[in-house]
Amino acid sequence: VFCMSFIKKDEYRNLKANFSKGEKLTYLAHYGFINAGRATVKMDNSIYYRKGRPCYKVDVDGWTVGMFSLGVKVKDKWRSYIDTAAIIPHEFYRDISENKYKLQETTYFDQRDKKARVKRVKNGETKDNSYPIPQYAQDLVSSYYYLRTINFDNLKSGDEIMIKSFFEDEVYDMKVVFLGKEEVKTKAGKIHAFKMRPVMPENDIFDGEDSILFWVSDDDNRVPLKVRAEMFIGAVEVELTDYSGLKTEFNWVK
Repeated sequence: VFCMSFIKKDEYRNLKANFSKGEKLTYLAHYGFINAGRATVKMDNSIYYRKGRPCYKVDVDGWTVGMFSLGVKVKDKWRSYIDTAAIIPHEFYRDISENKYKLQETTYFDQRDKKARVKRVKNGETKDNSYPIPQYAQDLVSSYYYLRTINFDNLKSGDEIMIKSFFEDEVYDMKVVFLGKEEVKTKAGKIHAFKMRPVMPENDIFDGEDSILFWVSDDDNRVPLKVRAEMFIGAVEVELTDYSGLKTEFNWVK
């Protein structure tokens, strides 16, 4: 099992980033041949400061398209300020608009004192609470960037990666099982990839703990290429359609 180690309170770890300022990834979600939604993941060209630390600013935007937007109108935004050295969040924001459901939430991570302050406005009601967090706690966005720092070549099939994550008001032990290498076909092309499976807790959305598979490019970018999820409504796929600003070229299947 590969876990994050603890460090002294006044120090930060220093991880190698396999991504660059200005990187932009575009994804398409579909049920079979029916397009359901699109998403962009964009890292700003500038460096921002939070808690006196230099940070990447990453914006994730998702929205429904086509026939799906007629019944379910989704327009969501997530934003994370990720420490450039430690690859941990100092601030996480989400603005959720799904039909009549509205939520605006900002989480301020105090990674040194292991606290998270959450300011939430949900359907007009405001809450402001603090919670204990473990050291190096991740948010939903920074978790994927942390995964991109891992050298998957050192793993063998069945190895587990553990990530401590904080979301809304809870700490989660996110476990990802490494499944080896595979060639994966995306709308951007066929690419050599690492295959993984997050272990899902019991819930009403996904069909079992092994209901999600995802693939990350087998190159220095380690970009998420494709996600396949077995949900209560059937199989959903999200795959890369376009990209720009990558650190290196993909390892294409020739």
